[in-house]
Amino acid sequence: METESEPYVRLATLRQLHTVMADMNTARSLADTLQTVADGVVKGLGYELACVNLVRPDGDLVVAAFAGNSAAESLIAGRVGSRTSWERRLGMGEAWGDLRFIPHTEGWVLDEDDVPQWYTDGPAPRFEDEWHPSDRLFAPMYTPGVSGGSCGELIGVLSVDRPRNGRRPGAWGREALQMYAFQAAIAISNARLRANMQRALVRLEREQQALRASEESFRQAFEYAPSGMAIAEMGGDQHGRILRSNDALCRLLGRPASAMRRYSFSDLVHPEDIGTLLRTSAEGGRAELRLGRRDGTYVWVSLRNSVVADAADGPRFLLSHVEDIEDRKRRELQLAHRAAHDALTGLPNSAELRTRLSARLCQRPQATHPGEIESIDAAYGHPAYDANGHGFDFRPGADLLDAYDHHVHTIAPEGERDDGTKGLAVLFCDLDGFKSINDRFGHNAGDAVLIEVARRLGRAVRDGDTVARLGGDEFVVLADGLGKADAADLAVRLRNEIIQPIRVDGRGMRVGASFGIGWAHCGMTADEVLKSADERMYIEKRSRPKQHRRAG
Repeated sequence: METESEPYVRLATLRQLHTVMADMNTARSLADTLQTVADGVVKGLGYELACVNLVRPDGDLVVAAFAGNSAAESLIAGRVGSRTSWERRLGMGEAWGDLRFIPHTEGWVLDEDDVPQWYTDGPAPRFEDEWHPSDRLFAPMYTPGVSGGSCGELIGVLSVDRPRNGRRPGAWGREALQMYAFQAAIAISNARLRANMQRALVRLEREQQALRASEESFRQAFEYAPSGMAIAEMGGDQHGRILRSNDALCRLLGRPASAMRRYSFSDLVHPEDIGTLLRTSAEGGRAELRLGRRDGTYVWVSLRNSVVADAADGPRFLLSHVEDIEDRKRRELQLAHRAAHDALTGLPNSAELRTRLSARLCQRPQATHPGEIESIDAAYGHPAYDANGHGFDFRPGADLLDAYDHHVHTIAPEGERDDGTKGLAVLFCDLDGFKSINDRFGHNAGDAVLIEVARRLGRAVRDGDTVARLGGDEFVVLADGLGKADAADLAVRLRNEIIQPIRVDGRGMRVGASFGIGWAHCGMTADEVLKSADERMYIEKRSRPKQHRRAG
């Protein structure tokens, strides 16, 4: 009887399997696919209960779908069984191909493990192949593409129970369940792939939305920034060429955006600041430099460069932030000018005078023995003696070359006669009769006289010469490239300028001037040079009759 009905039953089962498999492969989500797999066991394979245990990323198996009994489903759905316990199950009982059958006579040892289950006890079977309530039948599901599935990666296990005919499945029933598990594995794998692709697409869309939002935020921040911003090329023949500039930078430089794209920063920077720009653009960072406006003037800016790198190609662009610091620089220059100049006359003060004089001088190298005097003389162009005719000290440890490498030495004319040598003349000027003006007419009048004397001195010297106020009524003139006769003529001209009448508040006032001429040369300090000129001034002052000093 069973043999005659089996082909009919198998054909009906195949028709049901076809429908179930079609449903599995058209499910819209992974969850729908898993539920369709469980439902298909009940609908197409003739079991009353079916459970899909899905392998999680951590290796354990979770009850992902259940069909046939809502009470049992609420009891075990979502519960997790350890991978170890499942491997124990799949290694027990009888191997029916890829299926694993554990009869009730062996299954009692599994009652206390952590795998979720719904099995109940019952009476002993009445005949040999009768299904017992505690019998267990598992259909492992492996990744597709491996012959037979037994060597593939486990992705889940189908648990089935209560065949409707009350019997353990025969050969064709086992084959049908095994085939169904294989097709279910394909459907689950495809569903996972679709789910992963959908998640990837959603993630990509979100990233693109975030990127668009970020680009829009950057565009607005770039365009509407209160200070100047620019994007420039980095590397290659077009290094530094401005690709994009915002409105604030265009206003700062007085140039339209279309014109800005024709320039690089090296075209706009002040020639003296080229080195600073190159260091900043090569490494990124911050620098203060001057950029050219359209009207030909320059504006001080703080330039901050950030290197924008590409993950594949490395540094690609420079993002430049340009801040107008003209007012701050003007204040700094004013402060620096005040620190280096006399508040009353505007001339360089004593500190600035010493700085300028020291910049021209280097300290004389120390000889290790008297035989090196000739080497020093050759380097300096004059004998190794000081202004008083004393020989220099000879102390060990000095390097003669270091003293004159990379330095143009200052030398002084020698002897009383003009030998044609040109040097740095230091003219020390002290006003004669100035104290009486302060005493008779007050300090305001005295200040007016000092201001006029400073103006006359500045007018009488050459461009490049320095006129400084040393303090009180003392002035110093530094004049380079003069011989002895030239320096004497300059002192006469300056004295003649000073002795001319000076009108203050309608009164005519006169002061005289005494000049001492000193000569600077390397090996002397600035104070030594000034002291030498000061001493000569006092010699000159004492040599003139008192009544003639004011008139010169």
